Amino acid sequence: MTASAPSPQDESPTEAAARQAMVEHQLRRRGIVDARVLAAMGSVPRALFVPAAQRAAAYDDGALPIGRGQTISQPYVVALMTQLLGLAGHERVLEIGSGSGYQAAVLSRLAREVFSVELDAALAAQARATLAALGCDNVQIRDGDGCFGWPEAAPFDAMIVTAAAPGFPDALLAQLSPEGRVVAPLERDDGEALALGVRRGAAIDWSWHGAVRFVPMTGAVRQSRRSTR
Repeated sequence: MTASAPSPQDESPTEAAARQAMVEHQLRRRGIVDARVLAAMGSVPRALFVPAAQRAAAYDDGALPIGRGQTISQPYVVALMTQLLGLAGHERVLEIGSGSGYQAAVLSRLAREVFSVELDAALAAQARATLAALGCDNVQIRDGDGCFGWPEAAPFDAMIVTAAAPGFPDALLAQLSPEGRVVAPLERDDGEALALGVRRGAAIDWSWHGAVRFVPMTGAVRQSRRSTR
């Protein structure tokens, strides 16, 4: 990642045009119809959340490495996961896996508060600096194992998980409000799939929204998990 936090003015006119083209060609034409999601994706400069060596590809239709073995997700996948959450603007959202902070920046335009947990302290620090420089003052980031969530800030109206997990941890379920929604890439016998869950009492009803590929979620989730099969 870059050594210092960027400002919105660091994005070039060429990059700004590429950002709008991304919205039209990669998102709108592929079924992203939520006007608020499209506006958020169009307003967040993705180029500022990738390393300098990747900036020329910032608005390409694919994931990019951000260092430390992590990636920033494909723009379409970010938009799809965000659209599935169905945010109206009043929600408190928990994100598991801050990465470079891009998904949190998008969520900051759509929710009242965003809480994000990142296992890698160096990535968390960089994301914190970038989000602060961009004025995302309704986002908080903490270092830690996302499997345990952010219990003192619970309950959350929505959750988003940005790494593939073998199941949805019980600790996160306990922090999700009744009828709250969660979007996560979950590992199944036939590969990873994007899942939308809605809490119904003490359980979650899941629906599936296509095959995906994410970096694996690490930490305690690999020792203790909640089955989704």
